[in-house]
Amino acid sequence: MSLADRRAERRSLLLEAAFGLFGEGGEQAVSVRSVCREAGLNTRYFYESFETTDELLGAVYDGVNRSLATSVATGMDAAGGHPRERTRAGIAAVLHFCAADPRRGRILFTDAKTNPVLMQRRQTMHSAMIDLIVAERGRHHPHIDPVAVRVGAAMYTGAVSELTQHWLLGTLGTDVDAVVAHAVTVVLGS
Repeated sequence: MSLADRRAERRSLLLEAAFGLFGEGGEQAVSVRSVCREAGLNTRYFYESFETTDELLGAVYDGVNRSLATSVATGMDAAGGHPRERTRAGIAAVLHFCAADPRRGRILFTDAKTNPVLMQRRQTMHSAMIDLIVAERGRHHPHIDPVAVRVGAAMYTGAVSELTQHWLLGTLGTDVDAVVAHAVTVVLGS
């Protein structure tokens, strides 16, 4: 195994360890020592890949966010061209993604509200979601007021984030399909 491959493997182990610690115990559970202990690596290897724990947390956040974006895009593409079905697929993808591993939701939607590095990444994620929604609306309604679309997209993005947090807390029951159906009705009407 080459030096570059060994470094990449150690980085992957650190990311996996940080994902588990962060997802289960929040940001405060992540330190150089705790991550290295979890990864089974000497602390010197931490600094081979990351300068700070914030940089590591950012990398974990980015990885989870990329996976979510892929899940949403895949779900929406499979739903075809009808706006209602695409909306349903997008909301369902977010909730199923987080339900499959609640640590993902904690990283993206809960703890990202307090750490400055993660707050910036969360804002970037929300901006990308808003751009996606604006593009979706523009595809189906090319002459709609762009400001109105951005306002609606911002509200929708915030609502999906809150919905996901409540889903993860268990306050919405256990039937993800029912939650998605109610969310689509609220967003698009009956």
